[in-house]
Amino acid sequence: MSVHEPNAASARKGGDAELNGVDPFRRVPRTGVIYVSVEARKRGFTMGAEGWCNLGQGQPETGPLPGAPPRVTNIPVAASDLDYAPVPGLWELREAVAALYNQLYRRGMPSQYSAENVAICGGGRVAIMRAAAAIGPVHLGHFLPDYTAYEELLDVFRRFQPIPLLLDPEDGYRFGPDQLRKEILGLGLGAILMSNACNPTGKLVRSEELARWVATARELGCALLLDEFYSHYVWAGDEAMVSAARYVEDVDRDPVVLFDGLTKNWRYPGFRVSWIVGPRKLIDSASSAGSFLDGGGAAPMQRAAIELLEPAHVRAETDAIRAAFRPKRDRLLGRLRGLGVRFDREPEGTFYAWGDLRDLPPSIRHSEDFFQAALDRKVICVPGHFFDVDPGKRRMGRPSRFRHHVRFSFGPSMEVLDEAMDRLAAMVHEAD
Repeated sequence: MSVHEPNAASARKGGDAELNGVDPFRRVPRTGVIYVSVEARKRGFTMGAEGWCNLGQGQPETGPLPGAPPRVTNIPVAASDLDYAPVPGLWELREAVAALYNQLYRRGMPSQYSAENVAICGGGRVAIMRAAAAIGPVHLGHFLPDYTAYEELLDVFRRFQPIPLLLDPEDGYRFGPDQLRKEILGLGLGAILMSNACNPTGKLVRSEELARWVATARELGCALLLDEFYSHYVWAGDEAMVSAARYVEDVDRDPVVLFDGLTKNWRYPGFRVSWIVGPRKLIDSASSAGSFLDGGGAAPMQRAAIELLEPAHVRAETDAIRAAFRPKRDRLLGRLRGLGVRFDREPEGTFYAWGDLRDLPPSIRHSEDFFQAALDRKVICVPGHFFDVDPGKRRMGRPSRFRHHVRFSFGPSMEVLDEAMDRLAAMVHEAD
């Protein structure tokens, strides 16, 4: 359907946007979270509505946690904040981000990040979008499954060619450094975009394996674009926080670009403050792209973010996240298993559980059927096919490999998780 339906007079005058039956407006598909939210609103859902259990939203609980620093609830506005903020971000915040990475991951290393290695953006999608605009005409690899919003982003920027890299559920979605080398050389990849820890599977590349990824990218000249928004939600190994910044040798030469922000790891999604960390050449280009893509972030929010990046504050917040979210992870996995949901891999990071429904009753084995049945009980989740990233919808209508998978979030409180699981248990019991 066209955006404007013409009448005969306007069509004769040539004043209508639709010419000869061709609609100039492109219909942009809804990403997974937007789709499930719209479907839920049809049943009365609104953010904060009582009676709803939202296991679909990619948002952690944002209130106080035991042991966490006090939450920011008031933000002063300086007179200078009424002006436009610099497109690359406030210099003081850029310095604070660089100092944090150096403190956490690069102590004693000769090459250190500076403010010129950082660009501040208005949210995670904007950060990745700016970097995508700065990527040259290369083959860009992306994994299946991965973050739903990558699909449209990889389609809109036509300068590079997106190349899917399939991960095998039966092998726990593993993709080792040797396989990485093989795909870079065999497919001629100039860049790879991925979330680490992975949204939705929770797979985490860390320690020696991550070091080898960075070394391979350095040797072969393939840019690693690493979405690290869940890098403080770590459930495997001894590290509380994981970043490829630890394994970069030269911050201006190694082709490693990192994305993070206050959204998940600091639990301030409403601030819409994110950053890109990488070589100065890339930061310059991404900042130039920001001048026409988004114009820069909000100055008061950036100024408020500076104190949140003090290393002691970050460690305290991360410790509180681990103490609060690990029990929620274990509770959700245990209860879903009790319903017959299988897991190709337990989440090593993120606050998501990627469940396989094929052992459930036939009427709810398909993720869309499960999702709709759960909505009837005011429980929201995300069907797995949305994570089968398909830029341009070029797969000729073939069914998704993940049509039996669902992403469940343990971002909400324990009370919400328990109520949601009680309702899903009743739904499974009553299904045929």
